[in-house]
Amino acid sequence: MTNHDIVIIGGGPAGLAAAVAARKAGIQDILILERDSCLGGILNQCIHNGFGLHTFKEELTGPEYAARYIEMAEAEKIPYKLNTMVIDINKDKEVTVINREDGLTTIKAKAIILAMGCRERPRGALNIPGYRPAGIYSAGTAQRLMNIEGYSVGKEVVILGSGDIGLIMARRMTLEGAKVKVVAELMPYSGGLKRNIVQCLDDYGIPLKLSHTVVDIEGKERVTGITLAKVGPDRKPIPGTEEHYSCDTLLLSVGLIPENELTKGIGVSMSRITSGPEVNDQLETTAEGVFACGNVLHVHDLVDYVSEEATLAGTNAAAYVMNGEKKEERHTVELKAENGVRYTVPQTLDVKNMQDKVTVRFRVADVYKDRYISVYYDGVQVSKRKKKVLAPGEMEQVVLKKDSFAEYPDLKNIVICTEVE
Repeated sequence: MTNHDIVIIGGGPAGLAAAVAARKAGIQDILILERDSCLGGILNQCIHNGFGLHTFKEELTGPEYAARYIEMAEAEKIPYKLNTMVIDINKDKEVTVINREDGLTTIKAKAIILAMGCRERPRGALNIPGYRPAGIYSAGTAQRLMNIEGYSVGKEVVILGSGDIGLIMARRMTLEGAKVKVVAELMPYSGGLKRNIVQCLDDYGIPLKLSHTVVDIEGKERVTGITLAKVGPDRKPIPGTEEHYSCDTLLLSVGLIPENELTKGIGVSMSRITSGPEVNDQLETTAEGVFACGNVLHVHDLVDYVSEEATLAGTNAAAYVMNGEKKEERHTVELKAENGVRYTVPQTLDVKNMQDKVTVRFRVADVYKDRYISVYYDGVQVSKRKKKVLAPGEMEQVVLKKDSFAEYPDLKNIVICTEVE
């Protein structure tokens, strides 16, 4: 068994930003574990631009953004192990890993940062009837095949789901000479960023059909066509609304799920809404000394926010290691999401020991127009901010300042909600 101060699981944008922050906070003994053959995570296959506007104040591609953080990690001489699979983490912060060089080993950590990212929801979760022919891909798999492996995945394409990866792949397939016939979305709103709908669909004349889903896949060896149908408010297909599209490829962009099998093994409290662990304002889970950041915590829309969150996790993990496990007096307040707000991250706040300000991120449940985002301390409204449009595809945030709690010494809960007036 080897020992390290901080072990970071995942060498993508979250893991790298956390490692750099922990080193700058004074921790020398850090180890990054990455299952892929290189650092950078999912950004290596995201060759489109639009990254880094918040962090670096310039527009970068995914690999360029990842390279900036890899350079920072290497400049700090932070060690990492590639092609290394973490197969278990226990309550004692012992990490079981396997790779070709070392075989099966155990690493004991004083603090662990979870930064495993997320995965795509598969076809099996959708209950689409039909055979299992070639030509059905998740959008991320198609993206990897095209951008890293150099394969063309199809010529006539239908995309189910309007998440950001699906929208970006509609443009990518078009630029490669394929004909994207339609993007269908089960919900009455798109799951992607507004800018991606404009730049990836509208600019290329690709139709977006909301409240539609695939009800049949044709073809035995290879996809030959699919049938779309309109769905009602209950999300069930409406008979008589079927439309047939001939195609050889179906891309699925039907949501992302935080990669939390390892997290569950530690026994931390999980959020039913985000599918990630519940955390406090330090981004510490309910297991002491285990922190989480990035898409393993909740699915982000911008990588800049992932890096910002991971920097906070790295700094706090460093403070935890250096201060030992001493328990200061705490005043824990619960954050509640109500009336159109689906969840908040963090879920709790330690008013006594928090930083000067804490950014609370959340998503809304539906598309709302001309609504206020309101914050209540024990039923008393302390702020409200009007938004022209709120959409589930775009993450929102409110900033809570420590000095705002001075007048509420017995505060029990904070409610974040949307309101019409």
